[in-house]
Amino acid sequence: MEKHLLKLINYKDQHNSPTKPTLSKADILLSTDSTSLSIGFYYLCAYFSFMARNKKSTNKLFRNLRAKYRFVVLNDNTFEERFTFKLNRLNVLISIVSLIVVFLSLTFILIANTSIKQLMPGYPDIDQKKELYRLNIVADSLLNEIDIRNKYFEGLKAILNNQPIEEDRGNPDTNKLRYDTISNVKSTEDSLLRAEFENQSLHNLFFNNEGKRFETSRTSIKSFNFYSPLQGVITSDMNMAEKHFGIDIVSSYNDAIKATLDGTVIFAAWTLETGHVIIIQHERNLISLYKHNSVLLKTVGDHVMAGEVIAISGESGELTTGPHLHFELWYNGSPIRPQDYIIFN
Repeated sequence: MEKHLLKLINYKDQHNSPTKPTLSKADILLSTDSTSLSIGFYYLCAYFSFMARNKKSTNKLFRNLRAKYRFVVLNDNTFEERFTFKLNRLNVLISIVSLIVVFLSLTFILIANTSIKQLMPGYPDIDQKKELYRLNIVADSLLNEIDIRNKYFEGLKAILNNQPIEEDRGNPDTNKLRYDTISNVKSTEDSLLRAEFENQSLHNLFFNNEGKRFETSRTSIKSFNFYSPLQGVITSDMNMAEKHFGIDIVSSYNDAIKATLDGTVIFAAWTLETGHVIIIQHERNLISLYKHNSVLLKTVGDHVMAGEVIAISGESGELTTGPHLHFELWYNGSPIRPQDYIIFN
């Protein structure tokens, strides 16, 4: 490369001389490539020089930020130092930014949690919104009142002028509706749903020959106002599989047992398994049983009223584990679930 550069220089010297220079074609091409490489090398050196100067300026700026200064307060008369402390530009900048952040945070908290926010333009006032809502309702009521009064005056004017009164067509006239055009066709799904609902037994396993329950709409006992014989917790529910035809209600000693409906006592005696038992016959083939009593207050043939005390709770009989009441309801010869008709707690 140096050889060709020297040739290029010699070519320039010869070009300035009066004699014509002699330079081969290969020498001209090599000199062109060498010139391009020289220009690229120049720009590369310039780039690295610029980066070095930029790095020096960055380091200089960083050193200026970390340069330490001393802040001294002197007495103007005696030049005595009152206090002094060291600082640099970086610490001062950080302190100023921190103070600005703290000030903005305190300002935001103060505005958000005090009534100052109501002084800000564009902030909605809750009291004003409530007042606007109330005024809107009042205005709507006044408009309705004005409409009613206008209709009244129009009707009165029509009466005075012997003119027909225009009727209010707001609600349709139901007298002109034709119900004979309404068709009510039962679908198969509707019939199946009706049959399933009508065959529900409410824990009654006995049906008549037509597949319907004994309890029909005419003889339904759901319309009765049953009185709770004892308020307490039910510990044992009705279980037909175990032949437990009633419920057990926990009680304390000497609690009052009351009649659930009006009726007549048909049984009041002692049994070995259930102790003192009292049975009351009610209307519509309904019977209530009260077992494990300590004392019976009624005898056979007595007429009792709903809520009247008929016995005292206890734990008489062999089939007992503590003071409780065994209560049963029988309807048309079948046991029914008392919780479906009576609230015990």
